[in-house]
Amino acid sequence: MSELSTRLDVFKTYKLFVGGKFPRSESGRVYEVTDAKGQWLANAPLGTRKDTRDAVLAARAAVKGWSGTTAYNRGQVLYRVAEMLQGRREQFAAEVAAAEGLGGKKAAALVDQAIDRWVWYAGWTDKVAQIAGAANPVAGPFFNLSVPEPTGVVGIVAPQTGYGHSLLGLVSVLAPVIATGNTAVVAVAAGAPLPALSLGEVLATSDVPGGVVNILSGRTADLAPTLASHQDVNALDLTGAIAAEGPDSAASLEAAAADTLKRVLRPALDPAAQDWTNAPGTERLLSFLETKTVWHPMGQ
Repeated sequence: MSELSTRLDVFKTYKLFVGGKFPRSESGRVYEVTDAKGQWLANAPLGTRKDTRDAVLAARAAVKGWSGTTAYNRGQVLYRVAEMLQGRREQFAAEVAAAEGLGGKKAAALVDQAIDRWVWYAGWTDKVAQIAGAANPVAGPFFNLSVPEPTGVVGIVAPQTGYGHSLLGLVSVLAPVIATGNTAVVAVAAGAPLPALSLGEVLATSDVPGGVVNILSGRTADLAPTLASHQDVNALDLTGAIAAEGPDSAASLEAAAADTLKRVLRPALDPAAQDWTNAPGTERLLSFLETKTVWHPMGQ
């Protein structure tokens, strides 16, 4: 009787997050994810170039709706992400601890900061136009206004190193992109993908429209070059491009992005020394905005 009542644990199947859904990789392949001591944690989907192209299609389809959403509503959605992340704090603390080899208290503190960072960027959605826009003096009876607009689809090579990179680092690069009305395709840290894949589940239950954020796991050398060369990606964040050479190095990706005139944000000079607990500032909010100039006659 005791043997019959013994139950088996249900192991979690991690999946990609594309277009608001959770598909497996089109190849059906996975790879082993281990903790800092080399112990097996889970299998993650091995995303491919085809998965990347599918994610870009989803992100492009979501641009019109998300960029047209009012800044106030975008702020509400980002705040909802923080609420849902708070509700799964313990799960994320365990995943961050395993991914980065940290103790429970340090991992929980990083999750708390990730939650706070969503709230911080939520507050900026309806204020960024005040620091990125301007009313310009002109010689004539006209109002001349500079108005910030989202760039479009942003490819993100997520942080792969630095203190807090697996979740807090990811949130620090993703939140400002969508706060300003862009959509995103994220190639997550290949060695620590589990917090990022679980974040997809949080986003799916946080009123984030399908396609606004798309999350891919797999080899950076497969995913990042496809993002860099894709004609429907408007900008590229190379924060996690840490390879010294090869197709996923920052230099190679920047060269590929130049062919399609993408806006590029380069990685830090020493990514391993980056501490993601530091205050983020407004640099990333302004990195993926374009400026539109509007003329309007006075008195009309």
